[in-house]
Amino acid sequence: MWTILLLIGSNIFMTIAWYGHLKHRDAALWKVILISWAIAFFEYCLQVPANRIGAGKFSPEQLKVLQEVITMSVFGVFAVLYFGERLRWNYFAAFGCLVGAAFFMFHRF
Repeated sequence: MWTILLLIGSNIFMTIAWYGHLKHRDAALWKVILISWAIAFFEYCLQVPANRIGAGKFSPEQLKVLQEVITMSVFGVFAVLYFGERLRWNYFAAFGCLVGAAFFMFHRF
């Protein structure tokens, strides 16, 4: 459970670092880069322990797929709350594909 909670936290920081500046396009690029790097530092402070803890329970491939599912979930919430986007059917279809990827990655055939 710690792995998942840390991955969620790290994805929140990284989503803000990568996309938060898009509402402030008039800011100087060098400032945006520095601020994004500062925010990303906290992402790494959560991401690295998440992978270390998770490596005892999950394979690297499973960790990556888990990361992607969490990334898209966090971004969906961020897009709605921060950018005022509306979720469309194709977003849910894409998320369903990610859930399918997670199923195949975690299922032993």
